[in-house]
Amino acid sequence: MMTTTGRERFLEHLDIGPSTVALPSMLPQSLSSSETSHGFKMLAIIEQWEEVSGYHTDNTHKYLLLLLFKLGLDTVVFYLCYRKWYTSFLSMCSLSIILGDLVMTCSMAAVWFLGSESFFVSPCFLLANASATYGALPLPMMCLGLLDYCLEDTSISTRRAFCKPLRNMGLIVLVWILAINYAFGSVEAELIELDYVTGIKSMVCKVEESELINYFILGLFTAVLLTTLPFWPTIPQWVKEADRLAEARKEKESKGSDLLFTSTTCTETKCSEEMFMEETNQPRPPLWFSLTLGFGMFWIPYLIMSVTCLVFGFGVPAYISVNLLWLECTNSLLVGMVFWVKSQRQGPYSHTPENICLWHVHWHLSKGRRQQQLPVAVFNPSQGKRNMFFYI
Repeated sequence: MMTTTGRERFLEHLDIGPSTVALPSMLPQSLSSSETSHGFKMLAIIEQWEEVSGYHTDNTHKYLLLLLFKLGLDTVVFYLCYRKWYTSFLSMCSLSIILGDLVMTCSMAAVWFLGSESFFVSPCFLLANASATYGALPLPMMCLGLLDYCLEDTSISTRRAFCKPLRNMGLIVLVWILAINYAFGSVEAELIELDYVTGIKSMVCKVEESELINYFILGLFTAVLLTTLPFWPTIPQWVKEADRLAEARKEKESKGSDLLFTSTTCTETKCSEEMFMEETNQPRPPLWFSLTLGFGMFWIPYLIMSVTCLVFGFGVPAYISVNLLWLECTNSLLVGMVFWVKSQRQGPYSHTPENICLWHVHWHLSKGRRQQQLPVAVFNPSQGKRNMFFYI
């Protein structure tokens, strides 16, 4: 029997939904010693009942609703962010996560519909192995995704562009096989019975929280916050200018180019970018901060929400925290880093992977243009063969 403390009384009221609790503070030392360095151990309450009244609560359907919500959220993010899912390693990873969510959701639905006695696995088996599997995915996905972007414009990638989707698919299958093998080899999917002096019993299961994602989000939020502090007074005008550039770029892309002649030294992309750059004497941010601002403007709500959960101790198991919001946030970070490095040599017109952040706009926000001379399609009869433009 365990003595009742304030934290244990809190655990007794967790039957309102599928819940998780940090293991070391809730269990005796014999159980907390099983914590590994891969992630924080947590408790998922599967069943609860009261000895006196006989009231029984099964939380399987609540976990099913949680998985359905995650599957729907990931599907929406995939639809909004990925137009060509086969173009990069991380975009194909997003599709694999959706398929993993679908398999887990269908399995949990089968357990709830048939009962754990009739189905070949239990809810604890699904949750424990899924948390360990998803928790092992972030690090290899991040490393292989960064390597894929670094090799994007190299001769190796150009020569073998036709087999790139097959290569990425093979790497993703290998990553999932290794993660599943790790889960089955390290997870103890056994129910643990907690008996309280208040007469309430609970059947709980140990699941993992992704330590890597927690540190990644906390570090990213801290970095964005600290870099914005020195530029805080001028950020509003830079944001306004970035919005103006984005609107001008969108309007120009919707109308298309109406130039009658095309200069050999001015590509269509460069000309369209130059035409909406206005002369300005306002101070401009450095390139690294301009790209950081573009990243933070889009992802700061997600980072704030995640950090808030960490600060207030709302544990999120790995099979929930490893989702497409986190993956697309990581994708934006990696693409921004690659764009920053390549733009030092090639300008903003280097090939960049598909992403939701407007890196080109924020490059122009940093570099700007001074009194740009625009080509005008005026034919000069006296020099028709030598020069097709007058410059004004």
